[in-house]
Amino acid sequence: MDAALERLMHATLFEVFSERDPVARRDAIERTYTEDVVFADPDGEVQGREALHVKVGQLLEGANGFVFTADGPVRQAQALGYLAWTFGPAGAPVVRGADMGFVRDGKLSKVFTVLFD
Repeated sequence: MDAALERLMHATLFEVFSERDPVARRDAIERTYTEDVVFADPDGEVQGREALHVKVGQLLEGANGFVFTADGPVRQAQALGYLAWTFGPAGAPVVRGADMGFVRDGKLSKVFTVLFD
């Protein structure tokens, strides 16, 4: 396992998508993603750090009391990282999914989120 890839996947879950402070979240986004990052989920696709920051803010704004939890270890295939997660009130997740991220130049350049039924 590439420690840098593992760190980036955990940063996505805990430092970006779990961060409710917009200043701290923006700093984490700059450390974690390329400027032209593409993020895609079932709701659509955004490109760029600022668009990602806005998307995460909107998600968290509508989910008071919800937390992300890793649902297993980071998996790796070359420059692709995979991390399953849950989201919901602590101890009672209502959503399960996984993030898959591609690394370029030491940062995530593409992140795809899949939701599980």
